[in-house]
This record gives sequence, C-alpha cells and structure tokens, in this order.
Amino acid sequence: MTPAGRDRSTGLDRLRARVSSATQGDPAQLFADIARQVTERRLAWDLSQKELADLCGTTQSAIARLEAGRRPPRIDTLERVAQALDCELSIELKPKTGGNGK
Repeated sequence: MTPAGRDRSTGLDRLRARVSSATQGDPAQLFADIARQVTERRLAWDLSQKELADLCGTTQSAIARLEAGRRPPRIDTLERVAQALDCELSIELKPKTGGNGK
C-alpha cells in the first residue's frame, strides 16, 4: 500500500492498460520507438550516453535503460533529454471516437 492508502499494483495495472490501449496492445513498440529516436538523435549529435546523461542531470545507466526501450520513460526524463538534444517533446491526445467522452 502507498501512503495514500492505495494499492500501488492497481494503479500500475491501470497505467499498463492505458498504455496498452494507446499502442494497440503493444506498449513495447511505443517504448522501442522512443528509444530509437533518442539513440538516433544522440548519435547525430555525436554524444556518448555519459555525455547525454551529464547534460540531462541523470546517469549513464538511466540513458542506457531509456535507449533499451524496455520500460516506460518518465515524462520529466524525456523532457530533459529532449532539451539536451535540441528537440521539442510533443505529447498529443487524439480522440479515438467522435464522442465527447460522456
């Protein structure tokens, strides 16, 4: 249980379900796409993982995990990486249906 009294696994399960839905059942593909983009941009800038990590205020191992694409990256981490790589982080919500959600 978290300090707020909620079961952490329940929240994580809900997050996994949302990510799965957003990626048509394959969240690994979304993470792999992000990993590919970060790696390509880092290499284009001729930076090592350690150099990128220093620019982002994180560790080389955190950049390696991000580039491996096996886990969901945190939004704040992606924002710092985007800034370090002179990119704009764009997150977009697109309605799946024409309804208003009610």
